[in-house]
Amino acid sequence: MLMYPQIDPVALKLGPIAIHWYGLTYLAAFGLFMLLALWRLRHEPFASIQGPGAWTRKDVEDMLFLGVLGVVVGGRLGYCLFYKPAYYASHPLEIFYVWQGGMSFHGGMLGVIASQWWFARSRGKLFWQVMDFVAPCVPTGLAAGRVGNFINGELWGRAADPALPWSMIFPQSGSMVPRHPSQVYQFLLEGLLLFVILWFYARKERKPAQVSAVFLIGYGLLRFIAEFFREPDNHLGLLSLGLSMGQWLCIPMILAGVLLWVWAAARPQPVPAN
Repeated sequence: MLMYPQIDPVALKLGPIAIHWYGLTYLAAFGLFMLLALWRLRHEPFASIQGPGAWTRKDVEDMLFLGVLGVVVGGRLGYCLFYKPAYYASHPLEIFYVWQGGMSFHGGMLGVIASQWWFARSRGKLFWQVMDFVAPCVPTGLAAGRVGNFINGELWGRAADPALPWSMIFPQSGSMVPRHPSQVYQFLLEGLLLFVILWFYARKERKPAQVSAVFLIGYGLLRFIAEFFREPDNHLGLLSLGLSMGQWLCIPMILAGVLLWVWAAARPQPVPAN
């Protein structure tokens, strides 16, 4: 087994200012999105769209700005509603205490969907074309976030067999029990593997909404699997059927992805815009 290396969460101190690794991983996530989105501009159908509807670098910058707002607002509200609704109903002002931690991926995803809907509406673009553009650029950002979780020594895994070569002791857990490094599992599954699947799937011409559907299905399934190795939240534990809150939130996500893919497949192929 391995021992968690006790990484200092502060990457750099400049006088009274402390720069945290977790903040840097967020910057890395946004930088990766920008890089991949600019690359996506060269892919079809975006590269061949001409005229007022043409995709530009300015579009990418605006999508990123709105996406960041969606992640922060949606992620925070999602955490408050999904994980601690009673507490935040009694302490509503603490919803704004984002520095205390507490973000939900599923809430952040809803926030991003809302922000991109606004982007599509304000720019006269097709909503599903926007979402299909965004989807392959997201998983590397999720991977960066899991690196931040590992550096912080948070979101550790469930107890593991001590004979497992990569089982790890997280002293932050309050015990010396060997655990699964679930942050690494999620980095590999929801981050790298999902990125490879989506990037190559999106390279071929697909019907509108199918790339988005694969994202919903892929993330939902991979997160569902990873949750079997991740320690559930102390205040929630395991819920009905022995599933965690994360798994229950993934089930409608998977179902929505399947229905969306089937709906998209049944629609006629649109005429390319010129």
